[in-house]
Amino acid sequence: MINIAIFVSGSGTNCENLIKYFATSERYRCALVVSNKPDAFALTRAERLGVPTAVTPKPQLNDEAVMLPLLRQYDIQFIVLAGFLPLVPNFLIDAFPRRIINIHPALLPKYGGKGMWGHHVHEAVKEAGETETGMTVHWVTPVCDSGEIIAQYKVALSPEDTADDIAEKEHQLEMTYFPKVVEQVLDETFF
Repeated sequence: MINIAIFVSGSGTNCENLIKYFATSERYRCALVVSNKPDAFALTRAERLGVPTAVTPKPQLNDEAVMLPLLRQYDIQFIVLAGFLPLVPNFLIDAFPRRIINIHPALLPKYGGKGMWGHHVHEAVKEAGETETGMTVHWVTPVCDSGEIIAQYKVALSPEDTADDIAEKEHQLEMTYFPKVVEQVLDETFF
């Protein structure tokens, strides 16, 4: 059984979706949910589904002596960022080479980088008058949102769409495709 850690900062809809998706898997298990924020609703979602949680604020997140033993304790072999806002420290990237992926709510390389998360992304897409948006799953590197793209899914936008409409359309892509992409990456990595 391959143990996955999901790193989160917010409400956790993708986290919950992943936990439910892999609940009956014979190969993969969501073994730990890690959040940098103690009040992230994702922690509640994970606990309700029986998945252990850990809170690692920035000082702990950036402390190799905290994070590596925590991940070893749960025999974590792969990390999925699902709405995780801090940069992943280099020691984690080194410890999990090509074993950390992230989801981004835009079609990278557009609307990526510092400050481009959540509603900020959708507002920027609206402001630019884009005719499409989407989601990107990519490998995590030391540079924010710059890792090799694994998969992208697009959705058409109309001029009447508000930033909230754009967010909803993009979120539907995440709910549909993100778990499948994670599973495909896991299959290619481990089998």
